[in-house]
Amino acid sequence: MDALRIISEDHNNLWRMATTVDQLASELESTGVLEPKFLTSVLDYMGQLETRSHYPKENDYLFRYLRLRSPQVAETLNQLEKDHLESSAKHQHLRTSISAVATGKLSGNTLAQQLRDFTAGMKSHILTEEKQLLPLAHKSFLPEDWNAIHQVFHDSQHPLFGEAAQAEFRELYHRIVSVAPESLGLGAQSVGHLTQGKDPTHADVLLRVQGLESCYGRIKALKGISIEVRRGETVALVGANGAGKSTFLRALSGVQAISAGSIHFDGEDISTLRSDVRVRRGICQSPEGRQVFGPLSIEDNLRLGAYTQPKHQVAGDLEKIFTMFPILKEKRRLAAGTLSGGQQQMLAIGRALMGRPRLLLLDEPSMGLAPLLVQEVFDVIETLKSQGMTILLVEQNALAALDIADRGYVLETGSVTLTGTGNELVRNEQVRTAYLGM
Repeated sequence: MDALRIISEDHNNLWRMATTVDQLASELESTGVLEPKFLTSVLDYMGQLETRSHYPKENDYLFRYLRLRSPQVAETLNQLEKDHLESSAKHQHLRTSISAVATGKLSGNTLAQQLRDFTAGMKSHILTEEKQLLPLAHKSFLPEDWNAIHQVFHDSQHPLFGEAAQAEFRELYHRIVSVAPESLGLGAQSVGHLTQGKDPTHADVLLRVQGLESCYGRIKALKGISIEVRRGETVALVGANGAGKSTFLRALSGVQAISAGSIHFDGEDISTLRSDVRVRRGICQSPEGRQVFGPLSIEDNLRLGAYTQPKHQVAGDLEKIFTMFPILKEKRRLAAGTLSGGQQQMLAIGRALMGRPRLLLLDEPSMGLAPLLVQEVFDVIETLKSQGMTILLVEQNALAALDIADRGYVLETGSVTLTGTGNELVRNEQVRTAYLGM
């Protein structure tokens, strides 16, 4: 079923881009300011992804086998294929309108409405495929269908699906980020690169929490939570606002008192240890809301994250963070409070990494960020995962979190209600309805 997962990942990427275009349309209406270079680069990326990669996957494989195995959806497939054929013309029409606004020949409000019509059509198209076609393919395709599809989708030399094509799209995406306006992007003029590490191991349990309870006065926020995180795993904890996700991370890091239960880290009971001792054990947190030290410089914020580490390694660790987040190096002498929200999130994650965590706690890393930046943040998390770092990710953006997680837990009003692999939870109808909006 990896082919359906790959198609869904394309949908997620296009949805994030469409939401970014919606935000640009709102800014254009409210401020009258057009970002033509950025908007055009976003549309270029979307157009390339659609016509050169995503639509061929669907037309040549998904739709073709659906016509064979499920002829009752032929009319739906005809409309979707019509959308595919009209895509290039729609993109060109928007580019023409962007030029017209830039030269004063078209009003910004007219372009904003055109952008909204475009993204509404795309989102409707994606939802039709996610809700109707992908589940049908899952049920109706025969083993020989899957064998033929997987052989093509996993061919690293394939001109559409292979490694070279994927690298091209990643490079194009990062170019978009580099020219994004301050209200949306990181603003860096260079792109960092991290070397991929070995596959993470899942041998032994690094963190074991049993029956954890915590209260705010008479209100019990955590009601007997039990979870495990294995060494090298990325585990997502998802749920609605008020479910207790951030309280749970605060209890793990030691800044929130617990009233019952136990926390074992690498075989040691740390339930009564102070928070600073837990940091020395290797539990480092990037907190909700970033909480950077605004008056201090970016570099000083990062150095504070390494206060438990030997001084001789700090300079080298700083360079690693600057490789990951080039904008932090470009602005290293500026006060942290001058950074945009996305840049502050980069700083908060970098500060936690300066402590050389054995367990990295990420609390709502995408909160308040533009959709384009959400993808950038999760790209960083996925790279850390690939290098073998153990990550516990608390995130309200359930789709993005479960998409990269090895396993996940669903938290509701202080209790774990569901658990499974990330893919299982994404496909769970209860989770999709409650948290993914699909």
